[in-house]
Amino acid sequence: MYWGYRESFLCIRLSFVGVGAEQRLLTLLSYFNSFVTRTNTCGELRSAHVGQEVTLYGWIQYQRQGLFLVLRDFQGLTQIIIPQDEAHSHVKKLLSNAPVESVVRVTGTVSLRPPGQENPKMPTGDIEVKVETAEILNSCKKLPFEIKDFIKKTEALRMQYRYLDLRSFQLQYNLRLRSQIVMRMREYLCNLHGFVDVETPTLFKRTPGGAKEFLVPSREAGKFYSLPQSPQQFKQLLMVGGLDRYFQVARCYRDEGSRPDRQPEFTQIDIEMSFVDQAGIQRLIEGLLQYSWPEERGSITTPFPSMTYEEALADYGTDKPDTRFGMKIVDISDFLRRSDIQFVQNALSYPRGTVKAICIPQGVVMLRQECITTDAVCDTTFMEHSFPGWYSSNFPDSKIAPSHSPPSLLQCSALGSLRLESADLLEAAGLVLRNPTVFHFLWVVDFPLFLPKEENPTELESAHHPFTAPHPSDTSLLYSDPTKVRSQHYDLVLNGNEVGGGSIRIHSAEQQRFVLEKVLKEDSEVLSHLLEALEFGAPPHGGIALGLDRLISLIVDAPSIRDVIAFPKSFKGRDLMGNAPDYVTPEELEPYHIQVSWPLAEKEAKKT
Repeated sequence: MYWGYRESFLCIRLSFVGVGAEQRLLTLLSYFNSFVTRTNTCGELRSAHVGQEVTLYGWIQYQRQGLFLVLRDFQGLTQIIIPQDEAHSHVKKLLSNAPVESVVRVTGTVSLRPPGQENPKMPTGDIEVKVETAEILNSCKKLPFEIKDFIKKTEALRMQYRYLDLRSFQLQYNLRLRSQIVMRMREYLCNLHGFVDVETPTLFKRTPGGAKEFLVPSREAGKFYSLPQSPQQFKQLLMVGGLDRYFQVARCYRDEGSRPDRQPEFTQIDIEMSFVDQAGIQRLIEGLLQYSWPEERGSITTPFPSMTYEEALADYGTDKPDTRFGMKIVDISDFLRRSDIQFVQNALSYPRGTVKAICIPQGVVMLRQECITTDAVCDTTFMEHSFPGWYSSNFPDSKIAPSHSPPSLLQCSALGSLRLESADLLEAAGLVLRNPTVFHFLWVVDFPLFLPKEENPTELESAHHPFTAPHPSDTSLLYSDPTKVRSQHYDLVLNGNEVGGGSIRIHSAEQQRFVLEKVLKEDSEVLSHLLEALEFGAPPHGGIALGLDRLISLIVDAPSIRDVIAFPKSFKGRDLMGNAPDYVTPEELEPYHIQVSWPLAEKEAKKT
């Protein structure tokens, strides 16, 4: 069963095969009315119900001149005919004066609409209900905005009145589709592959590396809990405990500002397995997505293609390439090697010095308010710092970014960003490059195990997290030259967005301690519980986490993950509906041994 979105109404779409399909449909629809006092839902009635007396509950979607109204519930819409005769004058007055979005109960008889008045866009468009009795269960006061998808509302207003925004057809569809996909995932993992759904703690302690964690005060002076970024340590400990196959729809937390694809609290489909390799995890996830993929979004083909980290950077300038269109980064060093341009020769004299470009067929793009006809387009920042007047006379229709030093992630990222920006400009001009109905999955593998720290390049940090195992071929390099070690880390990319990431884990306590202490210079005592567990017969294990919010937003083509989360946070991480975070009085803080030093502006805000 999947939810379909059709012409601004919700309908339920079911697939039945063979004899008895109609009976199964009626049985399933009867479940919607179990344990409640209605006889039918607003999206259920058809011509087969003509003549039946029904009781419906819902919100008034639309009302016209005291003649009829449209009633809405979670399943759809039904047209209600308001009686005009004197005997039902009280019913007419009640319904005619009821504001839109009021909650009502109506009882009446199902009848066919008059010929020519059918509405083919509504599943219930052949019938209407002639009201006998009605009751206003809750009248709606003046709304802050109309609850119609085509009405423009600011996101801040939508979030402030989220409970009203949730009534929209699009959000109803998004959340119901999300629920269906998660249910199918549970079915695939638990029923078909023997996984165990285990809840892990959300109050833990601070651990090294990764994103910033939220701190939660305890009643012990100076001691704090931490909200874990993910269940990483717990799921590894479950493997030590012999559960073999774990999964969880896990709440995760990062003390970071929101972006369109991230917010401080988010949800992962978290998975861990024992006695598995990278290929096994990838096959599992491909099967999981294929099994749970919504029918109305087409089908996905497995296995997904794979690309190394180096290939991704070289061809696309990013470790999460959008492969729905070409415009790859190309190396034109050989072409320019014959030139007598000194600064180009200087760039090419480095051991890995290159000159690269992005070819844009028929490209007419706008860069920094300048219209450029181009066969190759580069970041203007590179151009300004790298090219004297020579360039415009030699390549009037092209712009190329030479590397004056060995290729770096920064240079690759700049070209990758330019590729995407150029695609945006071309599509704004009418050239279709990325089909929004197409889904391109990609595995990116063979990441480096460590990367230089941005704030101190002489030190290393984990490219993924400190529990990731080195590539089997590079294990010896871990102890001699860790900068050259590849990892058993794999990312799942969908249409240029990272939707999952995982790795095979270090299951040797000795190797894990070496990575923490010698390579990352971390205090291993903080992770003593995990290191000790690895000494008690830990099996080889690995896993992955899928970003559920991001995945669903891509499936429904939503501009932000906030459109697939029931109660999201703002860009600044605030709950605009409940006004959180909020101030706490000194008296409330006293049991936690905390005193707040109030800046003047916050003191004034607190007073008001």
